[in-house]
Amino acid sequence: MAKTIFLPFPMFALLVIFGAILSVNSLNITADQLNLLALKSYISHDPHLLVTNWSTSTSVCKWIGVTCGSRHHRVIALKLSNMDLTGIIPSQLGNLSFLAWLDIHNNNFHGSLPIELTNLHRLKYLNFNNNSFNGEVPSWFGYFPKLQSLSLSDNYFNGVVPSILGNLSKLEHLLLYNNDFKR
Repeated sequence: MAKTIFLPFPMFALLVIFGAILSVNSLNITADQLNLLALKSYISHDPHLLVTNWSTSTSVCKWIGVTCGSRHHRVIALKLSNMDLTGIIPSQLGNLSFLAWLDIHNNNFHGSLPIELTNLHRLKYLNFNNNSFNGEVPSWFGYFPKLQSLSLSDNYFNGVVPSILGNLSKLEHLLLYNNDFKR
């Protein structure tokens, strides 16, 4: 005859809470994975770097260019520089709510930047150098309270540099050269 094991209520409650936390973390990393797969779908040229590695059969935290945090197991850094990638930045990238580091320099990303990137409140480092982005530098770059480094050089940005960038109190590095700004 099988024995039934009864746990004291505090132990049972801890197990339920721990299970719920694991479930939420699993959902969050799955959401991060879906948002990165959206980015992958907007890449029109990829010399087989992401095609073979960015797969649902592998943990997103093991994908090339992706770093996950140890505390929340969420995507905190995306480093895809020098990968000969061509494409546009989809709005879904703004859903990576734990992203603090975004580096896609030396590729051929083009088009304008989606306003959904304003959701990246933890962003500290942003490097879009040497791509083919165009349009005006978005004034919403001025709303990244933790931004320490902003690099937009060697693109096709035009218009004027938004004065709101002067409000970024933590900004230490700002690179804007080789664009089509008005003087």
